[in-house]
Amino acid sequence: MKLYKAICLGLYILLLTACGTKTETKTEGATTEQHQQETTVVSLSDEQMKVAGVVLGDIEMKNLTTSISVNGTLAVPNQNKALVTSLIGGVLRSLNVQPGNLVQKGQSVGTIANTELSGIQQQIISINGQLKYAEQEQKRQKELVEGNAAPLKNLQKVESEIVSLKAQQAALQNHLTTLGVSPSQNISSILTITAPISGTISEVFAQIGSNVDASKPIAQIINNSELHLDLFVYEKDLPKVASGQTIHFTLTNNPGKEYDAIIYSIGTAFANESKSIPVHARVINNKAGLIEGMSVTARISLGEKVYPAIPNDAIISNGGKDYIFILYKSQDSTGSGTIFKRVQVIKGATDVGYSEIKLLEELPKGTKVAIKGAFFLMAKMTNVEE
Repeated sequence: MKLYKAICLGLYILLLTACGTKTETKTEGATTEQHQQETTVVSLSDEQMKVAGVVLGDIEMKNLTTSISVNGTLAVPNQNKALVTSLIGGVLRSLNVQPGNLVQKGQSVGTIANTELSGIQQQIISINGQLKYAEQEQKRQKELVEGNAAPLKNLQKVESEIVSLKAQQAALQNHLTTLGVSPSQNISSILTITAPISGTISEVFAQIGSNVDASKPIAQIINNSELHLDLFVYEKDLPKVASGQTIHFTLTNNPGKEYDAIIYSIGTAFANESKSIPVHARVINNKAGLIEGMSVTARISLGEKVYPAIPNDAIISNGGKDYIFILYKSQDSTGSGTIFKRVQVIKGATDVGYSEIKLLEELPKGTKVAIKGAFFLMAKMTNVEE
């Protein structure tokens, strides 16, 4: 009987010990889970937000993977480029433009001095006088012929002279008009040189006092309104390219800003000795900061399928995993800070400064992401964990 009581007492003590251990383990597990949740968030004060340069943005839909990567340059069609020249030689007396100036078609670029110009005007004045006298003589000879007081050949001679003078007059007037001088203006040896097209002065070749003629341009004008891309597509990708496809491109030396273009022409021969075919695309929408000759990196979109993506700088790798930081709370417990939550993602294709992301947990619609300053957030969170 005593032995039986001892055994029951021992079993009772073991049961109490097991229950206590289970309760303790459960408490420790809850504490660990709470700690893990706490280390997925990080708080920044307003000052830290400013110093770190944290910028919030959205998860955008981008066409990233269904595209071809190509390189090329920006170009302007020849019909949108012009050299400012003079049709007659002379000495440049004034220059009204410098590189970077916007000019309109017909605007004065400069003036040149040439004595030949005043000679042409003088010839016109002389011929006008001769023509006026010949017309009066024609009238007189016609009256004499009608009165049988003079032979017909005299009238014919005057009429022939009038025809010759009118031809000379028309030729000289056309010469002045071509030069941009009105035949009716006063005699002058100064010729105004005007812009043949509207655009931006890209270069100035002459200086005041230099001799200029038709073979020596004074300046060059480029009109960027028809700016296009000259891209080079390899033979294997050519069947995938067609007119009307959209292109997203960035400047090679400034990949942060994206531009758009549409293909309008595809070449039919290889460029030089390379196995690439030139493809031409017209730049659309914003063209600010684009200049002929700039190198570009472009993606030719092959379909309409898009993926959620964010700027590359918004994704931070740590411990072999990729993370983003989302806005968790706009204010912390002090009311003066901002709380961010670290969310794991799977990084996909990278293109034109953006990367596709696959979310491992569903985020509320309109969730803001730290597209700049994510590195600082990860650094602070790592320090907190340590």
